[in-house]
Amino acid sequence: MRYKHLFFDLDHTLWDFETNEQETLLELFDSHGLANRGVPSFEAFSESYVGHNERLWERFRKGFINRAELRDKRFRLALLDFKIGDEKLCQAISTEFLEILPNKKALFPETKETLDYLAAKNYPMHMITNGFEETQLLKMRNAGIEHYFTHIVTSEVAGSLKPYPQIFEYAISKAGTSAAESIMVGDAMELDIKGAHGVGMDQVYFNPAKPPVDFTPTYTIGHLKELRNIL
Repeated sequence: MRYKHLFFDLDHTLWDFETNEQETLLELFDSHGLANRGVPSFEAFSESYVGHNERLWERFRKGFINRAELRDKRFRLALLDFKIGDEKLCQAISTEFLEILPNKKALFPETKETLDYLAAKNYPMHMITNGFEETQLLKMRNAGIEHYFTHIVTSEVAGSLKPYPQIFEYAISKAGTSAAESIMVGDAMELDIKGAHGVGMDQVYFNPAKPPVDFTPTYTIGHLKELRNIL
């Protein structure tokens, strides 16, 4: 086999983040009666939160804010968009979001079937994720995929975030392998694909939406089952 170790991203690659996130936000929108607090629709609330969350994650990856600020500000800013300055409500929603989200189980089509196929071929599989340790482990456990992975490397434990080389080097060392014998599967061009390329690791770009790219990965797939044509 050309590759001896497989590394996967979690969110947006195996675990269907958008579906799980939207289900969680809808539960919070309804349970806290946000429609009666001046939020015109769930769609408006979701769009506001997602926009703030993405911008804050970018600041977190660059080291401008810490974990607590990320978790706190995303809902505070979203609620302020609708002139809601209720600190108690903000804290409740922020806490409940992190309690509900990891229990969601939506995976991309044929995730388990593909992992079963790779496990049957005796590939050691590992995870490299920028998410927080406790949250990411809960997601994998509740979705029933934790057992496929020998090493689960989170940015929190590695002390580094994708796309920086340190997290990839940490994961490679943990697996006892080399970049040349490994391949990274992920959906994020900058974080997963260019990050892996930067340490000399081949890449599989999981790209179901087919957005334009400015970099040519080793492989590109639109469905996880296409990994069977590569591995």
